Amino acid sequence: MPRRTATMLASTLMLIALLCAGVFIPVPYSEMSPGPTVNTLADHDGEPVLQISGHETYPTTGHLNMTTVRVTSADYRMNLVEAVYGWLAHDNKVVPHDTLYPDGKTEEQSTQENAEEFSQSQESAKVAALKELGIPVKSWVIVSTVVKDSPAQGRLHAGDVIKAVDGTAVKEPADVAKLVTRHQPGQDVVFTIVPAKEQAAAEKEKRTATRTEQVTLTTKTSDDGGRKRAIVGISAGVDHTFPFTIDIKLADVGGPSAGLMFALGIYDKLTPGSLTGGTFVAGTGTIDDDGKVGPIGGIEMKTVGARSKGARYFLTPADNCAAAAKDTPEGLTLVKVGTVDDALKALKDIRGGDTADLPTCGK
Repeated sequence: MPRRTATMLASTLMLIALLCAGVFIPVPYSEMSPGPTVNTLADHDGEPVLQISGHETYPTTGHLNMTTVRVTSADYRMNLVEAVYGWLAHDNKVVPHDTLYPDGKTEEQSTQENAEEFSQSQESAKVAALKELGIPVKSWVIVSTVVKDSPAQGRLHAGDVIKAVDGTAVKEPADVAKLVTRHQPGQDVVFTIVPAKEQAAAEKEKRTATRTEQVTLTTKTSDDGGRKRAIVGISAGVDHTFPFTIDIKLADVGGPSAGLMFALGIYDKLTPGSLTGGTFVAGTGTIDDDGKVGPIGGIEMKTVGARSKGARYFLTPADNCAAAAKDTPEGLTLVKVGTVDDALKALKDIRGGDTADLPTCGK
């Protein structure tokens, strides 16, 4: 066989072998890509995203779209060819698998965690919107979760209202940990609680819960980065009672990043006029009860997804601005926000056409 022919044949076989390896050999990466966007002011799957009863609402126009990111599943293993294609694709992002599913987290665990974060973001969005409107919301500290095989298991339950620890009134979730960690491991700590069932009955009957119980727990040791501290095995959270009903109907979405857009949508429906003036505005950002906007993941994917649907302005958490500004889709203005109030001021300028001084990312 001529040497040139043999060389070409060997090269071809080697190329085929490399392609086969690229197709069949898995690599430890996952892919993120732009997901759907949903207008919080409109219907989705045949029903309004925001449903409010017991309070006057007003017509709205334009878009206040929340944005999402698609990710490959925990069980899916990319091959080398897919990873290279993802790296080269402008609208996708390939990241280490452990970035999306740390510590071997399963698909079910990730879905459950995202569902819990989504639920909490809805509650905080409601609180933030009503606070901005000056509508009072009742709140109290509760047992959020109980750790298996901890001192609290079987003694405290999710939803129990924590009134006091060792006789000291509890006003916010952080107070619980502070009071417990005053003890040495092995010492007793006394919780004054309203049982979850009593609290639920009181809310249903529109009365103040009065039956309290004292629960004594013996603390145990937690090794927190080499620092020994006393714990009882609970996490504390906040629950609220709203003066009227606000339901958010949106399935198959998880995580906390829609909080800002939900808060703005609620505010818009509860106030005359239109926040957007008919403009297509999208955005993202976590929200806390006080209206502070926090950063999210996948900002580059969300701006691409928003622009592809027609968004002209994108409300961007301040801490995400630098990343978002590196590759802003053409025709999309990134508006930097740190609070709900910042977003409302920006929307006022947008609907009034006074956009020259908008606090944009990159300024």
